[in-house]
Amino acid sequence: MTDHAEKPDFLVAIPTMKSLFIEMYFGDLKIGTGTAFLAANAPDAHCALITNRHNVTGRHQETQQSLHSKGAIPDAMVIHFHKAGQTNGEWLPIRLPLYRPCGTPYWIEHPLLGATADLVALNLSWGSDIIKYPYYMQTELDRVNIEIGPAEPISVIGFPFGLSSTMRFPLWATGFLAQELTLMTPDNPVFMIDCRTRRGQSGSAVIAYRAGGYRSTKDGRPITTMSAGTVWEFLGIYSGRINDQSDLGRVWHRSAVEEVLDAAAEEARIRA
Repeated sequence: MTDHAEKPDFLVAIPTMKSLFIEMYFGDLKIGTGTAFLAANAPDAHCALITNRHNVTGRHQETQQSLHSKGAIPDAMVIHFHKAGQTNGEWLPIRLPLYRPCGTPYWIEHPLLGATADLVALNLSWGSDIIKYPYYMQTELDRVNIEIGPAEPISVIGFPFGLSSTMRFPLWATGFLAQELTLMTPDNPVFMIDCRTRRGQSGSAVIAYRAGGYRSTKDGRPITTMSAGTVWEFLGIYSGRINDQSDLGRVWHRSAVEEVLDAAAEEARIRA
């Protein structure tokens, strides 16, 4: 076995560390792959795993048809977490059941939209053997107030067809915002992007990633901020294309992620 000290330490962007490769299983049969990420409202707030609802149900979100060619439905998920150690580039796969012994699911759905919202949270028990790299919903660590409008670039960070750049580092697919974010409604917090995404990227974080400078607002006025390094704005969770012939895809806005996180924190409090 190669000594730990000899393993390479990869220099990657912080958002690259945040996307996690997941595999869905029915018993010992792997039936699909996808993407997930950790999220918390703040560094000292409750942290949960976020992914798409259709990843854990194994069913098309709208038609409810099985996503597996032979109708298999997942009963477990393997999450490839970053392994604690002196270098990055090591992962620890952890298998978790998706259902309790009584048959109820472990995942937490959106508190108001329920099963119609294609995102869920999973509360996990954290050990010292993994390193967490969450997106923080309500801090400037992952939200610097970048102003983004139609036709501006966005990035979807995940695992198309289960592929990685190397080992379990995700791939970045870059496309464009396809609408104004102000056109979303509380009962449908979804916006559209134009990006060549594919199966396996479901559950990916969607961000606006900028180097050198970005537009924002202050006291209701537009300003341009110059930055020495890179900054990003967490926008939401990618949910899939509208159909197989289109590159238009749906993204559930970060406000929905925050609400699912609140529901996950409340369940953790009740079960504590």
